Amino acid sequence: MTIRHLKIFIAVYQLKSISQAAIKLNIAQPSISLAIKELEIHYETKLFDRISKKIYPTESGNQLYSYAIHIISLYHEMEDKIMQWDNIGTINIGSSITIGTHILPIIINNYRNSYPNLQTFVTVDNTTTIVENILNNNLDIALIEGQIKHNDITCIPFIDDPMEVIVPINHPLTSFKSVSLQQISNYPFLTREKNSVTRKLIDSYFATNQINIKPSWESSSNQALIKAIENNLGIAILPYKLIKKDLEHAHVAQIALDQPIVRQLNIIHHRRKFITNNLQAFIDICLNFTY
Repeated sequence: MTIRHLKIFIAVYQLKSISQAAIKLNIAQPSISLAIKELEIHYETKLFDRISKKIYPTESGNQLYSYAIHIISLYHEMEDKIMQWDNIGTINIGSSITIGTHILPIIINNYRNSYPNLQTFVTVDNTTTIVENILNNNLDIALIEGQIKHNDITCIPFIDDPMEVIVPINHPLTSFKSVSLQQISNYPFLTREKNSVTRKLIDSYFATNQINIKPSWESSSNQALIKAIENNLGIAILPYKLIKKDLEHAHVAQIALDQPIVRQLNIIHHRRKFITNNLQAFIDICLNFTY
């Protein structure tokens, strides 16, 4: 088994095609087939099922792919560091949209100030896409809301983010120091989009308290929800730390929940990711971050 075998295997796995892998790698198709066969002989297992002229990875193939992408990643990292030891390094950082809007720019600025010779490439997307990129080794590290339960993901908590009830400035609930979920259910409720981490967290609290609530607004943007609240269209539960600047400049008010809801922001990386000094420096800056 060689690096060449793994590169061929990864191409076939990702493209799900011997012929497409041959084109991508500029290698004759019989050589691609031979390399896969040699891998299957070496590991004494079938890596792909061939059905109706299409190929599908077996469970063994899925397991080998998980290792192969990280072996190849380490190989390329070794090549870069040994052959170009004095060159400027680069880390690929991912972030969920809310963190990428409010927190990551400050962290990246702190990182560059402390390590000016290092380069960063940032991807901001929804949490599902960010996690997929971590698993596929397209990202070295990422910041997301909530925890990810996956055997190949390591989660490191770095910020606790309390949730607050956000209401119009003259709303009746502003006379209370804190409010219950039951009180909230009496008013039009605005919330984040379905399947977002924040939405799942809030929905679970309502469900646990056996309170049925039907949102009148759904949005992927905290700013859109705040603007709707400002115009008396309803109330919402939103992360205070990530919207406090919006609160300072908008005509809305926040109220504490009598049963606090706290979401956790996490640093994630693949559990088999080799943590370089550059990555550890980024993790340390996140862990020491205050907002």
